[in-house]
Amino acid sequence: MITLSSDFGSPYPAAMKGVILQTTDARLIDVTHELPRQDVRAAAFWCRETIPYFPSAVHVIVVDPGVGTDRDAIMIRVGDHALIGPDNGVLRPVARQLSEQLQDETMGLKNNIEYFRYEYTEPQSATFHGRDVFAPAAAAIHDCGIASVETLDAVTSVPATATVQCKFPSATIDTDDTSATGEVLVIDDFGNIITNIPGSFLADRAGEMATVGTTTAEVTSTFADVDTGDPLLTVGSHGFVECDVNHGRGTEIFELEVKDTVQIRF
Repeated sequence: MITLSSDFGSPYPAAMKGVILQTTDARLIDVTHELPRQDVRAAAFWCRETIPYFPSAVHVIVVDPGVGTDRDAIMIRVGDHALIGPDNGVLRPVARQLSEQLQDETMGLKNNIEYFRYEYTEPQSATFHGRDVFAPAAAAIHDCGIASVETLDAVTSVPATATVQCKFPSATIDTDDTSATGEVLVIDDFGNIITNIPGSFLADRAGEMATVGTTTAEVTSTFADVDTGDPLLTVGSHGFVECDVNHGRGTEIFELEVKDTVQIRF
């Protein structure tokens, strides 16, 4: 199986699939091609929240503002998963999540993330490495076998420190546990505002009222706990606090955008 994630929209992913299918009969799965354009951190977040649910596969992730520059192509192996994409940090949060999942399953297996540089010849295009670099790389890795990637001439093992890191900022919770300050990580298509404030901050506070900027919102476990059009604070499936609106868009009421500072006060 090969999964594909990008910010390409349409029709570019079709060319990637065509390249892959020229050399392999792998099952192809589109995770999404609607990742926020050129936003590496947002792409890393969404892929971290989706890809670990897949069985063993080669995962292509291409959000690549540096396409055509001297940035490397890398592959990361985590157990029986392989991630291939640009070395701009987009792969590493996904790899960490896969690693944590594998450690849980194996009761403490350590050092299960392996990093490789993927050498490629001069691509046909300086602006479409998804087609010319990462698609053929995914096909080669799939046919070689994830466990045997070292046998590929294009693959060279490298230390983690040789690859670009991507970490999400941490939120701050006051010592009296009545306020938290964080940042908007991403906004989904529903207009739900996903922050980096851990969901534990809202533990046992269902029904309480809090302020976010100039907006007062109720802490709930579901959207339907408040009336249509009312704002709410809840914990999303990713484990972080969201600023949402029941049957509405959180961005319109809370007036927050990606990377804005968020302060929640009780």
